[in-house]
Amino acid sequence: MPIPKLDERDQLAILQTITGCSVTQRIKTVKQPRGGFLNPNLFEETVLDSPDDLAPVENIHASLVGLAVDYLTRFMTGSPVDEAFEISFKGAKLAKRTDTAHQLLSRIKGLDDDSIIAAAKLVTYDACYRNGYFDSNAVNSVNPDTDTCSNIRIMVNRALHFFDLYGPKTQDTMTFEGGYTHTVNAVDGDFMTADTLWDFKVSKKKPTKDHTLQLIMYWRMGLHSIHPEYKNVRYLGIFNPRLNTVYRYEVNRLPEETIEFVDYDIIVYPPEI
Repeated sequence: MPIPKLDERDQLAILQTITGCSVTQRIKTVKQPRGGFLNPNLFEETVLDSPDDLAPVENIHASLVGLAVDYLTRFMTGSPVDEAFEISFKGAKLAKRTDTAHQLLSRIKGLDDDSIIAAAKLVTYDACYRNGYFDSNAVNSVNPDTDTCSNIRIMVNRALHFFDLYGPKTQDTMTFEGGYTHTVNAVDGDFMTADTLWDFKVSKKKPTKDHTLQLIMYWRMGLHSIHPEYKNVRYLGIFNPRLNTVYRYEVNRLPEETIEFVDYDIIVYPPEI
């Protein structure tokens, strides 16, 4: 009998079980049912009020805007600046640009234009840490204009208002020691409040099935980890400061068969005996 030929996704999935990968890399190889393992339409959606509108055009890549908003939010909600931009600094260290990173960190004081410009430049080093890729011209080429700085400032202020309503935050840059597996061995979450595990998405579009699967994986890895605070999670949530919209789902509504599939077929925990 001929051996069936594996497509690229199946080949990647097999490789991941051997070498390990991040949550987002794992999700790319997972074949989800129509609508996803957790349909985004099942999330309760709440649009928040905002006194300011966003400019229609930004002059730096959307991924850099998203990282700047995320890390500046961590800083503005009480995290020390070196902790808020920890991933960026790790990337700068790998790129042998720690002096530049220190200079940029020292400029981040709040939400003034210079702080935002320094943050946008600093987050270019994230790619080196996450993907092993470094563009030596990236820091100098990233220069947010007035509209881009304004948009980042507005979105961070929206995030601060969000935490006034749903917070305070109890944790950011979550890790999952004890919850990693040979298949999924790299992940860092965004934020937690008393009863909700949150992911920030700075996208022009609503959440996707990949985003909701990412949240399930965070939750399950948290429950398998050594950290007891994940036992308090009652909701999975997404906040999008670009859309200024909150999406939230109660975890006790998640079908048991979905939980088991995520645990044993996606994260690949050993079966319980």
